[in-house]
Amino acid sequence: MAIQVIVAKVLRDELALRGIRSLTAEEPEAIAARIFERITELELELAARDFNIPGSGRPT
Repeated sequence: MAIQVIVAKVLRDELALRGIRSLTAEEPEAIAARIFERITELELELAARDFNIPGSGRPT
C-alpha cells in the first residue's frame, strides 16, 4: 500500500529529527502497517458502537 510507505518515510524522518536512528529500514514500515491496522480496528469498534446506539437513526 503506497500510503503506508509514505507514512513510514514520514515516521523515519521524524524519528531522525529527534535523534533516533537505531531502527532498521523495515521497522518504520512495520510500525506504519500496525498503525493502519489499529486505525481500522478502532473504526470498526466505533462503527459497532454507533450501530447499537438507540436513536442514532440506524436500525438496531
